[in-house]
Amino acid sequence: MTTSVIIADDHPIFRDGLHRTLDEADGFEVLAAGSNAEEAVSLVSIHQPDIAILDLSMPGGGISATRKIAAMANPPFVAILTVSENNSDVADALEAGAIGYIVKGVTASQLTDSLHSIAAGEGFVSPGLASRVLLQINSEAGISKDRDVLNDLTHREEDILRRVAKGMSNREIAEQLNLQEKTVKHYMTAILSKLHARNRVEAALIAHDVWNKAD
Repeated sequence: MTTSVIIADDHPIFRDGLHRTLDEADGFEVLAAGSNAEEAVSLVSIHQPDIAILDLSMPGGGISATRKIAAMANPPFVAILTVSENNSDVADALEAGAIGYIVKGVTASQLTDSLHSIAAGEGFVSPGLASRVLLQINSEAGISKDRDVLNDLTHREEDILRRVAKGMSNREIAEQLNLQEKTVKHYMTAILSKLHARNRVEAALIAHDVWNKAD
């Protein structure tokens, strides 16, 4: 199965290199590329890709483009690809509707692995950012997460959440726990509901924060 992609980045050399990397990778098709937020929104509307890969600091802003794309009737998954490791930037991107936040400098294989997770709706936040970002989000919302938020999870649900927090896909979790992939999806639905999380990225951030406090 091929994942269709549009790219928006104002640095031609990087944009062309990303285009070439995905063209050479298995399972991806780059439909179009632009250089600013306005072009990104237009390309999504025209091509209806599975994923929109957006630069954070391109003209018009990646966050603004994310909000407009997320408001579409059938939006693609949005992945921010940027040099910024600023907590507020990550939090703003997730709040705007992105389910992926990838820091530039990753290898080609790391990039495609993260995009495969994003294409499956599983989300991805570059390692090292997760717990910091949740602290930022919770601080702004005046929320303090503690172990109590996980008390409603069954043992199986916590097993699955621990694997989600490690970045494993539903398929990988299913194989490791000898479950059907659709069963893992059902567990994830229950986990998100119990944690009041909007997506698995936020659930993983909550888990990171709680377990780090417990250690």
